[in-house]
Amino acid sequence: MDLWSGKVSLTSCSTKISSKVSKDNKMSKDSKMSKDIRDAFFDEICSFAMKDKDVIVLTDDFDVFSLRKLKEERPDQFINVGVAEQNMIAVAAGLASMGKKVFVFGISSFVLFRCYEQIKFLICSMNLPVKIVGIGSGLSFGFDGPTHHGVQDIAVARTLPEMRIYNPSDSLLAANCAIEVMKTNEPCYIRIDKGILPDVYSWLRSDMCWQGFLRAGMPPRSTRPRNVKIIISTGKFVCMAKEIAIEADVDVIDIYRIKPLADELADELRQYENIYVLEEHCLTGGLGSAILEFCSDHKINIPIQRIAIPDEHCFKYASRDWLLEDYQLTKDQIRNEVSANRSGTGAVSVG
Repeated sequence: MDLWSGKVSLTSCSTKISSKVSKDNKMSKDSKMSKDIRDAFFDEICSFAMKDKDVIVLTDDFDVFSLRKLKEERPDQFINVGVAEQNMIAVAAGLASMGKKVFVFGISSFVLFRCYEQIKFLICSMNLPVKIVGIGSGLSFGFDGPTHHGVQDIAVARTLPEMRIYNPSDSLLAANCAIEVMKTNEPCYIRIDKGILPDVYSWLRSDMCWQGFLRAGMPPRSTRPRNVKIIISTGKFVCMAKEIAIEADVDVIDIYRIKPLADELADELRQYENIYVLEEHCLTGGLGSAILEFCSDHKINIPIQRIAIPDEHCFKYASRDWLLEDYQLTKDQIRNEVSANRSGTGAVSVG
């Protein structure tokens, strides 16, 4: 169902091109690189929708390759509202209030920032189980500039009491997150990167994904000796954290459910002497802030250093790699920061 009857927008054109690239670059399951993380998530949603007519997907004229099958075969379950995000949230709330299982997706800065008021009052205040999927986390839309940078979305979503927040680090975890959010009856914000990301997990099963965090690249019951330092990360940066861990003798925890944080995380953190929180998000209100609050609430007195984008607007247009280097958030720069063993609490950024 297409409510956008005008000419094809530039957003639609660019996303269709990127989706085709994602399709052409899909690799086999036994490859070190898996499918586009967007397709991994929406393949599961499409599978659910093909079996359940109550699953409805709404978009603001955005395209994901894996949803084209749903659009073609079940047009009544796919609604393109057009470039009208506030209206899209209102439609989603109305459908959810009638018992529909609603997913809304688009670029994170548009589906979350532009319609915060509608999300707060129409979805969260009513505790409706609408799932909002923000595509393009962090600086992944670097060439599109400040309107597309998704570096404050976690902070915004965390202010909503009912909202659960997810940020998967690879395609396997993205698929498992899709299964998990389908089961929850609460509003959710799912922060999805774009493109084909390196696999963080090859051993993951859905029954492992109940705490909201994992020791990245290691089975939950691994007996490997632990280091004295730990990097806590989320999303795309988890893979970088794993690479740093090999060189800097640190462990890595992947927080794929940022809100709520599981109480079990406290026992994990108490085993370390230094905590580093690494994220592609601004310092204020992100994962680092969540970890500081969590440690305060659980009386964990361990030095915490946050490594993130500074608390400032980014008005630059450039590739993601260039922007990360400009903010001193490359692997080598972060490894040097962690290896220096600087300890401290409060707001610290290498950017």
